[in-house]
Amino acid sequence: MRLEEFIEGIERDEEQHKRQLAQEKSYAITEYLADVEQQINETVQGDSLFGSTAPSIFVGRSGYPRVSAGVLAPVASDAPATDYVTSGEWYRQGVTIDDVFQTRAGLLNSTQPTDIHVADEWDGFTGVRREVAIADRPVDVEVDLENTPSLDMAVDRVATPHGPRAHASDAQLTENPHVPRAVEKTLSDDDWRAEGAMTYLYNRGFDVYDINTILSAGALGQRRNRTLVPTRWSITAVDDTVSQFLRGSLRNAPTIDTVEVRRETYLGNEFWVLLAPGNWEFELVEMKSPGSVWNPGREGYWIASDYEGFGGRTQYVEETAGAYYAARLAVLEHLIERDRQAKALVLRDVTDDYWGPVGVWLIRETVRDALSNAPATAESFHRAIGQLREQLPIGGPELRRNSELVAGVQSDLSAFLDRNR
Repeated sequence: MRLEEFIEGIERDEEQHKRQLAQEKSYAITEYLADVEQQINETVQGDSLFGSTAPSIFVGRSGYPRVSAGVLAPVASDAPATDYVTSGEWYRQGVTIDDVFQTRAGLLNSTQPTDIHVADEWDGFTGVRREVAIADRPVDVEVDLENTPSLDMAVDRVATPHGPRAHASDAQLTENPHVPRAVEKTLSDDDWRAEGAMTYLYNRGFDVYDINTILSAGALGQRRNRTLVPTRWSITAVDDTVSQFLRGSLRNAPTIDTVEVRRETYLGNEFWVLLAPGNWEFELVEMKSPGSVWNPGREGYWIASDYEGFGGRTQYVEETAGAYYAARLAVLEHLIERDRQAKALVLRDVTDDYWGPVGVWLIRETVRDALSNAPATAESFHRAIGQLREQLPIGGPELRRNSELVAGVQSDLSAFLDRNR
């Protein structure tokens, strides 16, 4: 399908960009917290959380290298523990922002202050936390609490929000966790560096969601160097490490031969993914609407962008944070499937419908889904950008100022026209 035909089939709802949180958004999460408080009162017996099933862990970053690290367990027993785990399944189910916040509000984070250096420690609360992380299914636990859980919701640009927190004095497993053989292999090798272990697990079918939990628990890397990794950092570290491996595999691959354009929307985010012939380059440009979660007080759009050339990046991105690594991974996975390389530009329009941050899984899964669709095609990258301008919330000059790839194409075109005058 030609790009102009694809665009004609898209109806932009301009009113969608004008609605404000107070007019449109649900406040069910506020009411739901009252239900969570009641569930806590019913579930927490004295100073213990009995018979809960822990699907995951959380490691904070405040105070690093002494951090708050905890076991996540539902305070209600009427839903499968797997429903509380961040994964691509949420995207396939089409969860809403309310769904995410309500689910995570019902997940108690029982924490202890912990030094990150865990090496081969598998006793006590640290051991329980690591056993939960390496298991391939939720594990039954009993947690001893020191105080009544706090109902404050914690949100982040990268990690999924989490709900009530309480200090834990101890925890015990009430069943033996099942650990996949591939994870046992990485644990048994004392000298296997974390980067190699991550790519090993990825190549054996573990998605990045599983790997970042294992990494966060300090269960990867050389035994003497194993440390807890804050959840926010582990998410980005796994996306980055796997992406570097995939990019290296494409270094000598042929390029695609046509400009391809794909689009997908989810939770108030619109993504345009452009692939063009040429050696690997990647850029993410985020356009954040006034009233959206990361631009609540400005009058105009906030533009953020980060770029890398054929050799990749050596420094952490400054403007787009974990979104960059999540989007880049999705693009590289697609190119690996085709054994092709390309110049890739991802444009993300964050509308004011995106009222609460749910984590970078949204970016990763939406871009993955976009790339699973059949593309529209354009005669050139420059032509594709020209045709998309009316679909974007910012003008062409502003896009050129904020995009290395778009500015580079414009520069090349100007030089060509100058030579042919």
